[in-house]
Amino acid sequence: MQQAVRWFHQKWGIPKSAYIESMVECFNNTSAVPQWYIVFNGEAIIAGIGVIVNDFHDRKDLTPNICAVYVDGAYRNQGIAGEMLQFVCDDFMTKGIDTLYLVIDHTSFYERYGWEFFVWFEATENQI
Repeated sequence: MQQAVRWFHQKWGIPKSAYIESMVECFNNTSAVPQWYIVFNGEAIIAGIGVIVNDFHDRKDLTPNICAVYVDGAYRNQGIAGEMLQFVCDDFMTKGIDTLYLVIDHTSFYERYGWEFFVWFEATENQI
């Protein structure tokens, strides 16, 4: 677990303590969320992805969330991200969860893998 914590921390800058807490919950919990997945080449982690309740946004109804999708540069453009996304979706289907959310501003990358772009509008007081 420590190797995964260090790897995700290096990629995203989120405190190691947050990854430790979430991964411990993953290993000790019988619920579907959180979950963490890593891809190895030999003993080196080359890619990873997580599923958490909320990925730093205000829409608490959009849960669970894909998070921390990352493929090391030397391994990009080989379909690894797509395979990770499919693996996670398939895994969650076995857990009885058929909808996952990914809150991100990349609007063309994920559609290549069958994701649907969903926009929500938050009205301000002046717009009501």
